[in-house]
Amino acid sequence: MKKPSIRNGLYSALCLSLAGVVTTPTALAQDDSVEELGKVQVTGSRIRQSQIEGIEATQTLSREDIDRAGLTSVGDILQQLTQSGSALNTRFNSSGNFGFPANGGGVGAGATQVDMRHLDPGRVLVLVDGLRWVAGSSGSGVSNAVDLNTIPVGIIERVEILKDGASAIYGADAIAGVVNIITKKSQQGVELRAYAGAFDEGDGETGSFEATFGADTDKISMLVNVGYTDQKEVSAADRFLSRFPVPFTGVTRGSSGTPQGRFLLNDINGTTIDCTLNAGVVGPINYDPNSPCNGDDYNTWDDGDRFNFSPFNYYVTPSKRANIFAQVNVELTPDVTWNVKGAYNNRKSTNQAAPEPIFIGPFAEAGAIADNIVISSTNPYNPFGVDVFGDGFGFIGRRPLEAGPRVFNQNVDTTYLSSTLEGSFTAADRNWFWDVSGVYGKNEASQRKTGALNIARIATALGPVDVCNNTPGCVPLNIFGGQGNGEGTITSDMLNYISFIQSDNSEQELTDFSANISGDLFELPAGPLSVAVGYEYRKKSGFFQPDPIVVAGESNGVPASPTAGEFSVDEFYAEFLVPVLADRQFAEKLDFSLAFRSSDYSTSGSDTTGKFGFQYMPTSSLLIRGTFAEGLRAPSIGELFGSQARFDAQLNDPCNSVERPDPNNPGQTILVAPDSPGCAGVPDGYRQLNPQISTITGGNPNLKPEEAETFTLGFVYSPQWAEDTAWANSLDFEVTYYDIEIEGAIQAVDAQFILDQCAADAGSPLCDNFSRDSFGNVQDFSNQLTNIGLIETSGVDFNVDWTSPQYNWGFIQAQWNNSFVNEFTEDGRDLDGIEFSDSGIPDWNSNLFTTVNYGDWKFIWGTRYINRLTETCAGFLIGQGLCSDEAAGTNKLGGTTYHDLQVIFPEWNNIQFEAGVNNITDKRPPTCFSCSLNGYDPSNYDGEGQFGYVRATVDF
Repeated sequence: MKKPSIRNGLYSALCLSLAGVVTTPTALAQDDSVEELGKVQVTGSRIRQSQIEGIEATQTLSREDIDRAGLTSVGDILQQLTQSGSALNTRFNSSGNFGFPANGGGVGAGATQVDMRHLDPGRVLVLVDGLRWVAGSSGSGVSNAVDLNTIPVGIIERVEILKDGASAIYGADAIAGVVNIITKKSQQGVELRAYAGAFDEGDGETGSFEATFGADTDKISMLVNVGYTDQKEVSAADRFLSRFPVPFTGVTRGSSGTPQGRFLLNDINGTTIDCTLNAGVVGPINYDPNSPCNGDDYNTWDDGDRFNFSPFNYYVTPSKRANIFAQVNVELTPDVTWNVKGAYNNRKSTNQAAPEPIFIGPFAEAGAIADNIVISSTNPYNPFGVDVFGDGFGFIGRRPLEAGPRVFNQNVDTTYLSSTLEGSFTAADRNWFWDVSGVYGKNEASQRKTGALNIARIATALGPVDVCNNTPGCVPLNIFGGQGNGEGTITSDMLNYISFIQSDNSEQELTDFSANISGDLFELPAGPLSVAVGYEYRKKSGFFQPDPIVVAGESNGVPASPTAGEFSVDEFYAEFLVPVLADRQFAEKLDFSLAFRSSDYSTSGSDTTGKFGFQYMPTSSLLIRGTFAEGLRAPSIGELFGSQARFDAQLNDPCNSVERPDPNNPGQTILVAPDSPGCAGVPDGYRQLNPQISTITGGNPNLKPEEAETFTLGFVYSPQWAEDTAWANSLDFEVTYYDIEIEGAIQAVDAQFILDQCAADAGSPLCDNFSRDSFGNVQDFSNQLTNIGLIETSGVDFNVDWTSPQYNWGFIQAQWNNSFVNEFTEDGRDLDGIEFSDSGIPDWNSNLFTTVNYGDWKFIWGTRYINRLTETCAGFLIGQGLCSDEAAGTNKLGGTTYHDLQVIFPEWNNIQFEAGVNNITDKRPPTCFSCSLNGYDPSNYDGEGQFGYVRATVDF
């Protein structure tokens, strides 16, 4: 939707405001000047205001709130907010072993992000001191979200969260809200902080150290912060729910790529076999075609032969972060200040997965080379006496423990520089404020994967032996002999030929220039009409470059192609604050705000967004406010230019055969295809070979910007009757209702939803996303980005702050924050209260923090509650007594409460000690059967175990 007339209007507003400020200046009365210059800019508005509570609903995390969390990542801290949704953190171990999500942003391994209102981190705008921060990189894609691990906790003074759409004020991406991280501006002297923590199991040790140096003079203030954080890993083998792929099911949901191998093929007699080597057997082996899978070294495959890959995974991923941050404020004149800010952050993090399985054959669904391999009868280790897969049937899965686990090491460098000139002047009896800023940010990431295999070389090593012998370095490969209890039959010479170190790289760059001016145009009966106008130019560029072997399609792992692109945008905005009533009976204040922004993208053309708001104070104790905002998010680099890649989603095929009584053999059961309409034609006995089903993902150059509408309405009530009473010194209530609609949302349709819908309705257009071969296997599953229909969500935030009277021993403070989700629908699907795709949308999140100030001591008790969620139970779980409602095919993840305790000791010789325990009651997260890894949802819940920590702060 193009509205060029809006841009002309914004130009006119800019000219009007400038015409007003070039009038001959007149000296202001001293008291008025001091009052005007005391105004501040609050998050959500460019207009300086004197009131703390504005039209927009905001939440502020103080430095005390940040320390209270006992965490070392600002992302982990923000994820505990009640309005936060599912986002990456260091409890996610999904690196390159799952593949590439459809958004082209990579998996963000080692990153921590923030989501608001469950609308995805890419729809949250992250600012630092009101300026944009560069998006994150992980070596696996071009993300649209900021990696909050690139912003060290030590530099933060407070965090302001705008719980409202703000595209008209800040531009794109501010659909779900804005996180504005305010940094420390100055410090006199030196502050040293040291932190150490660990789980009660003795693992996950975390340590950090930071030093902040500062100095102030009459004209110059400066601050330098250096810090280092080291978080050790926690193994999935050391936690109860994560020891097996699906809790309480043993190895039955493990991988068919096993150390002893799975062999589904037609042998020399044309007999179809589905065998595995007996436990403990290691080559050379014997295979008797006259008694297949019986009486030799083989037995018939069943689910008890699957491989338990879970103990190789991380429960908490290790990470090391080092940073240096500096900023200088220089008073150039009494009215002009220059701020220069620079930051460098390095993150080294690791993910780990089980050794890379070798899946080959027509049913492998692993890629062009793997699916078309024919194992030559001349291979010296081939026991079947035939060219295996020469008839186009079957697959083999072999897990080469000999190669060691897949280890993904990320090295991420973030550089950020900003320079801001800001000042004030008087003109036409008014104070005017202006600023001009330039920002440059760069995020470079590399990922090195060890344990990677070259499928092209595997094909050569399994092919005709004379071809291998005539290929330099080739050694015939033995995938038939098994691992046994020893070193296995894949020798070091074989591994040297088929292995390689995979090197992937990605980069993001941000260039941003902005200029703003704000002040009062003229007086109205209720006060001055205030205006802010400005211009912003922004350019983003990025690329993802996979390893050349991956690009060539020769990697045995997840295939990927390079991605590169850039876009720029010119934006003009104007914002007005119009006072209507003041100091009247039942109308102490009535203000309206209006904002417009015109954006012209190099990729998607021009568009406009607007915002309208009001605040009404009938009395000094009650503030009623509301906003209506239009939002815009243009497609990101990864979403537009992301090339085709593969994502191995953890899916349950609804057309898997189910056990039914055998009509011909009473007391026996047989596997029969379900009678769902979309499963017609799937043969009886079909079972998906692996829990993961490959989907083809990628960007879409035809994407259009998504547009949003946000409505909020609420009130803040601070009753005077509760002040200085026997039970309260102060009491505040805040209620905010929100309603957000996103049209043409950019994302891929959930793959499990596609399979389920197609099973229920064979005529569904979603069935066009995939096909099945004659044996029932899902193939050619395309799940690329598109502008899906509509996302709608609504809910209520309810917060209470209470402070007790001052007693002889001290006083008590309590802060209770709640977020209720009334509705969350995506293309008509009701998702609130549902656990899906490793994330969930609880109907109610609640945090209660109680602080007892006892003399110079502080005791802080934190209670965090997540309401129950419901997940769909896969067919294989029915009948095992694991799902809470087997008749409905669902399982409840019960409401979960975590308790945290922190003690702040009295200051001693300029030293402040703190100690705490998170999850002091050792609450285990609810079991999740549909989650991909570790048996729980790490985006909503803490992991198993108590985490204790101590912190010391020394000031010089």
